[in-house]
Amino acid sequence: MDIAFLFPFILLIGVMFMMSRSAKNRQRQAMEMRDAMEPGTGVRTIGGMYAEVKEVREDTVLLELSPGVHALFAKNAIGAVLDADEYERIINGESPYDDEDAPVVPDDASSLTEGTDTGDDRVELGKKDSAEATAEDETKSEDSARDGENGSKS
Repeated sequence: MDIAFLFPFILLIGVMFMMSRSAKNRQRQAMEMRDAMEPGTGVRTIGGMYAEVKEVREDTVLLELSPGVHALFAKNAIGAVLDADEYERIINGESPYDDEDAPVVPDDASSLTEGTDTGDDRVELGKKDSAEATAEDETKSEDSARDGENGSKS
């Protein structure tokens, strides 16, 4: 048996081993993150809901969704455990930027064209005026009429 024949199989087994190993690492990290939950910790569920942990049980977690509203979730439903500062920022709706550092986003397209005043308020979209279009159409029709009388020029 030739070693070149076995090379693709060895390569395939190696790739499968590496993929399973990385999947196991991700599962281990997720389990460690979920085990780090304790009452008072802010979390985000895999559905995108933010809540505070009230009680941690063996396979479930009791979350407070809003003051006085509790729900029981499976531990596997917790997508991320947030640090206290990030959780407070998200819950209170505060921007991660200071007012001075916040990116400026225009609310309409007019601010994008400021400073390019050409005296003409129209935007050229490649369309011709009706007078220019009519003159060009007449020229084309005269050329096609001549082609019909004299034969094709191509």
